Amino acid sequence: MRDIVYPAVIAAARTWFRLGDVKITMTGQEHIPTSGPALVAVNHLSFVDYVLAGYPAAERGRLTRFMAKKEVFEHRIGGPVMRSFHHIAIDRDSGQGGMDEARRYLDAGELVGIFPEGTISRSFELQPLKTGAVRIAAAAGVPLIPVVLWGTQRFLTKGKPRDFGRHKTISIEVGEPMHPTTEDNPNLVTAELQRRMEASLDRLIKGYPADEQPAGSWWLPASHGGSAPTPDEAAAMYAEERRQRAQRRAKKSS
Repeated sequence: MRDIVYPAVIAAARTWFRLGDVKITMTGQEHIPTSGPALVAVNHLSFVDYVLAGYPAAERGRLTRFMAKKEVFEHRIGGPVMRSFHHIAIDRDSGQGGMDEARRYLDAGELVGIFPEGTISRSFELQPLKTGAVRIAAAAGVPLIPVVLWGTQRFLTKGKPRDFGRHKTISIEVGEPMHPTTEDNPNLVTAELQRRMEASLDRLIKGYPADEQPAGSWWLPASHGGSAPTPDEAAAMYAEERRQRAQRRAKKSS
């Protein structure tokens, strides 16, 4: 697979980190293989997660092909960029085509990234995970590696103004690989993946610099003393988003 734009963007991101004094604290990057296929499961906090979620692999000399909703690929600017990165389009209504494409990438030895929550978390806690990540990894016979981010929501997330100001910390924890098989119950393995990612997120939140995360911060979960929506409130907001999206589709097709 020929890559021209992707390495240039990684170089630009590293320049942004340096000039913007973005401090990245990362553990567990040794779990990313330096060669061969693997599926990386990432929590979703922000529109810039594609950049930061690929950072551990980039540090290991790898490029990550992320699965993303097809609407991003239809955008006049974002679409060509996503295609130039060889990312994978997913149809929200019928994801089998995207899953098959991810399998082809894995069979070719690529590193594939997936956001198993399916959408950005407004509560900044881990939403219930879908089973797709486990099923893809099991079918392809590849390791499933949890990667958890914290702090990316401070740059650009749903319902908040962007803030690319300097002096922010991003925390990343790469967990030990899981090895699901087609004989496993995907619901049980997904529950274990959820448990591991929730534990990682809790560690990252508790270990984040206190002066950057005062009590009441909008980007801090309510369960940690922040003013973010609770998971129930966030779920209601997501349901409303889906209702409005369905309305727009119906109006467009009428």
